[in-house]
Amino acid sequence: MPAFLPDGTQGVVRSVGAEDLEACRVSAVQMNVYHLMQRPGTSTIQAVGGLHRLAGWTRPIFTDSGGFQVYSLIRQNPKAGSITDRGATFRPGGDRKYILTPEKSIQLQFSYGSDMLICLDDCTGPDDPPEAQAESVRRTIKWAAECKRAYLQLVEQKKMGEAERPRLMAVIQGGLSRELRERCAGALLEIGFDAFGYGGWPLDARGNLLEEMVGLVRDLVPSQFPVHALGIGHPASVVACVGMGYELFDSTMPTRDARHGRLLVFTRDPRNAPLSPAGDWFTYLYPGDDKHVKAAGPVSPYCDCPACSRYSLAYLHHLFKINDALFSRLATIHNLRFMTMLMERLRG
Repeated sequence: MPAFLPDGTQGVVRSVGAEDLEACRVSAVQMNVYHLMQRPGTSTIQAVGGLHRLAGWTRPIFTDSGGFQVYSLIRQNPKAGSITDRGATFRPGGDRKYILTPEKSIQLQFSYGSDMLICLDDCTGPDDPPEAQAESVRRTIKWAAECKRAYLQLVEQKKMGEAERPRLMAVIQGGLSRELRERCAGALLEIGFDAFGYGGWPLDARGNLLEEMVGLVRDLVPSQFPVHALGIGHPASVVACVGMGYELFDSTMPTRDARHGRLLVFTRDPRNAPLSPAGDWFTYLYPGDDKHVKAAGPVSPYCDCPACSRYSLAYLHHLFKINDALFSRLATIHNLRFMTMLMERLRG
């Protein structure tokens, strides 16, 4: 059952509330412990009763460990912090120091009331050298084992049964090396987790999906375990990954594009249109273009979101031009509904 999770990285899917997400038929969201531990902060999240209470969201919440953020910050700017076998130390603003270890990552995610915890991993880019990829895999396996130990301790302390416990996901690293991906997947399967994720940047230098490696990771994991295509959200890539057997997706792309005036639209009725990885079944629409100034119809005749069922494209053009906050909300709702309609179609 494919599902797309909007990224509410800092505890909010930008520009929309829980009621909007429900109206879009979003089934789960993904948040990020790296950002949440800084703002609003762990004490605040715990004081209000966890992330579900904080965000007014009753459906599942996945919490990313912060591994990708550590990679993007520290690997690309060593002055921002350091990575050791113990964990990551970082100074996002250049002043206050934060330490994120595998154990602490799990403890924080557990205390936030997350439904799916993701192990801290050592993320790399596809072009990183072989020695860096090998080190990443070694460290990712080590951290995953430490995450699992911390997780089991908390489950036991809280006397949680099978139905009550949050689930735990491990991330498979290895860059473009088949051998390293196999080594990482084998070790993580031996440790034992509820789900697995594709780790590392999933696109090549030209922005194309690394299909061979993404497909390999799905093949390495037995079919009874769901695999999350972490960071993959381009509609054509989603279709390709579903064909490989992936079930979970998250990305900031649909919501970020919406806020910047790029909307996803089906070129034909998605209920019966064939969907191919070529992506010829959708296109982009730019409400800010002058040609839409008097467009009386909706953004898309195939969409049932509030933006399309109640407002004209001309009105969205107007909102965009005057830079009103309502544009961001309606555009985000539309793009999220596009993604959930896509998921409904892929489920058959």
